[in-house]
Amino acid sequence: METSRPDVNYDVATRDFKYYIFDWDDNILHMPTKIHLEERGEDGAWRPVEVSTSVFAIVRTDSRYRMPPGGRLEAFKEFQDIVDAESGDLSFIRDTKAALQRVKDGEKPGPSFETLRKTLREGRIFAIVTARGHASETLREAVKIFIDEVLTDEERAEMMRSLRGYRWWLDRRTEFGTDAEELDYYLSMCRYHAVTNPGFFEQMKSDGDFGGRYAEASSAERPELAKEFAIRDFVEHVFHVLKRTGGLGRPVSVGFSDDDVGNVKAVSDYIRCELVKRFKGFKFVVYDTSDASLDNGRKVTVAGQLTLPGF
Repeated sequence: METSRPDVNYDVATRDFKYYIFDWDDNILHMPTKIHLEERGEDGAWRPVEVSTSVFAIVRTDSRYRMPPGGRLEAFKEFQDIVDAESGDLSFIRDTKAALQRVKDGEKPGPSFETLRKTLREGRIFAIVTARGHASETLREAVKIFIDEVLTDEERAEMMRSLRGYRWWLDRRTEFGTDAEELDYYLSMCRYHAVTNPGFFEQMKSDGDFGGRYAEASSAERPELAKEFAIRDFVEHVFHVLKRTGGLGRPVSVGFSDDDVGNVKAVSDYIRCELVKRFKGFKFVVYDTSDASLDNGRKVTVAGQLTLPGF
């Protein structure tokens, strides 16, 4: 087989199989999106208040805060696919562009920002799993914007060489499409789960395992449960991709990062109790990125004695 094209990275055939699952808000980018709550003052009266996602992760169980009269739909109205009248963009796209501009202006990004950047450069499959309510296509579009705005020309060329390399190695391709076609294929191999999207909830409710757990869970517990379901979906996807391409004979690892300590604990427990048993050849790492002072987060659990550099 011909192995001399300069636009193909044939060395990917010697790489390990590492895959990544990223929360978005305050893990990759510090988004300007606000959550609308009510706060109880010292006089006992409840008043409207807007909080950031990082603050919400702290106060979500604080009795001084509650949902507004319209419930979660009202509280998270900016986390749905609504069009911003001024920019014409969907709210998530608008806020992603704003957050990336702040990074360009010198603001420190989320702790997994550089890991996503490296993942894209190397052309590795990944998943975005967020407690937002957007359509999967919206999250995918945000990743494309990240590629356009963050990766340098040299990094994008490196990514394309890796993508062709994987197509050559795993899909046995010797002819390739345009850059746009190969990038589209790569992004279609990744997963984008906004776990409070109504369609995602319907998918989870119909699952034989998660359906019953969903019915018994409280409204506060459901986003954590949904993240578990999304993570299982991605791991199953990786398993089937590697089975199809003959890659299951090599070590496989999956890393998950999230800035919400509640999600970190729930996912860690789920990995230990379920995924490690079901995917015995896989290795898992979970990182808590809630402490902004730690550049790469804090490792909270390891299954399979694996260390993932860069996480």
